[in-house]
Amino acid sequence: MNENVLIFVVLAIFSILIAAMLGYLVRRHLWENQAQHAQVDAAHIIANAKAQVAAAKAEVKSRQQAAIAIKQGAENAKKAKLLAAQEEIRDYRQKVEDELTKQRGELARQENRLQQRGDTLDHKSALLDERANHLSDKEDKFKDQQADLATKQQAAQDLIKQRQEKLMAVAGLDPASAKKLVLANVADQLVKERAELIRNSNEEVKAKADHFAHQVLVEAIQSSAADTVAETTVSIVDLPNEEMKGRIIGREGRNIRSFEALTGIDLIIDDTPKVVTLSGFDPIRREIAKRAMERLVQDGRIHPARIEEMVDKARKEVNDDIYEAGEGALMDLGIHRMNPELVKTLGRLKYRTSYGQNVLAHSIEVAKLAGTMAAELGLDEKMAVRAGLLHDIGKAIDHDIEGSHVEIGVELTRKYRESDEVVNAIAAHHGDVPKLSFIAELVVAADTISSARPGARSESLENYIRRLTDLETIAKSHAGVKQAYAIQAGREIRVMVAPDEISDDRTVILAHDIQSQVEQQLEYPGNIKITVIREKRVVAVAK
Repeated sequence: MNENVLIFVVLAIFSILIAAMLGYLVRRHLWENQAQHAQVDAAHIIANAKAQVAAAKAEVKSRQQAAIAIKQGAENAKKAKLLAAQEEIRDYRQKVEDELTKQRGELARQENRLQQRGDTLDHKSALLDERANHLSDKEDKFKDQQADLATKQQAAQDLIKQRQEKLMAVAGLDPASAKKLVLANVADQLVKERAELIRNSNEEVKAKADHFAHQVLVEAIQSSAADTVAETTVSIVDLPNEEMKGRIIGREGRNIRSFEALTGIDLIIDDTPKVVTLSGFDPIRREIAKRAMERLVQDGRIHPARIEEMVDKARKEVNDDIYEAGEGALMDLGIHRMNPELVKTLGRLKYRTSYGQNVLAHSIEVAKLAGTMAAELGLDEKMAVRAGLLHDIGKAIDHDIEGSHVEIGVELTRKYRESDEVVNAIAAHHGDVPKLSFIAELVVAADTISSARPGARSESLENYIRRLTDLETIAKSHAGVKQAYAIQAGREIRVMVAPDEISDDRTVILAHDIQSQVEQQLEYPGNIKITVIREKRVVAVAK
């Protein structure tokens, strides 16, 4: 029993030793494996560290190279900008030098023009001095003629007295009969002298004024060119097809009613193929209606809401065009300051006509003519241009305000503080008030030239016939006139007189009387020539 226990103990100790040895061997093997793994991991870590160090060195090197490249690029960009700035400075300097050269040339040209104008003024001054001397000589001659006339009148009175006494002695006439006979002779003599005075005065006035006036007027007219007129109170809009008429009318006429209510213009749709007619006396409304209708036809969508939209757009466009027209007129004439409301009112004249003549074009033409004549006469050219441009401005709103265009123009220009000379020129250009300056006279002359030139205005047949009839009536109202014929579209009237009733000297007086009556009673553009014809024919037939 003890032996068995001892054997068991020995076996147990031996098993423990073997297990311990096996455990040691296993643990040693594990340690060796771990050491090998640790060496491998260390090698990997060292290799990775070396790779990271190499990558870091490469990155540092690339960054250094990039920094060097950036620095070089910055230097290159700086050099390029410096070169560009230098080039820009050179260009700007060249541009400034060119502008200075141009301004110097312009100043030289202006100096030449001023020198030429000064020479012209000196020449005109010399001419005026010469004319003054000539007039002084004529005045002296006139005084001599007056003294001679007084002497002759005294001699005539003595002669008349002698004739009276002789006649009374020879003929045995009483004083009353002798007086009647002498008065008849004196009347004939006075008629002859009056006719002679009228002829001489007319020739003298023409000799003094015609040349200078013609020169001024011709230069003024040549400085402006204007078109003839061809405007009416209707506008035509073309349609792409006949079907469009039905779309314009709309269901039960709602479209056409809406269009007429929004524009204030009558829309006429008749049998004329592919057109509709817009009729109205207000040219601005008619222009708005025309533009709106053209857009509606082009768009194709026609209904009340679309019509209202197109009319609003057209109205805005026309208002912009009106202001641009006013500014364009000011720029064309060199006028720099004017109230904006006055400019807008002036632009409305673009759509206003008078006897078929566009009023804005007429006003610009009058301004140029008045300015040219003022420059020739040494007056204020800018004031004349301004007065000529504004003389008919009342016509822009005379459809909306009660009163004549002259009264409206005067109130409008006073409201916007135009000068008294401009206001007076507007008020006096139809002779309603006296002219207070020579500028007003120039505006009247320029207005007459612009209105009376061929093609400037159209005139109704009724007014044309009335003027011809009035001319012939005035001529026939004088004693001794057999027939009177208005010819040359009312620019001339031929008067036939009875040769037995009117002498040659009395024809001069008759022409003068008819001229005065025409000027007082008629209104007409331009001039009217009065020609009096006295002819006596004696016919004998030899058989």
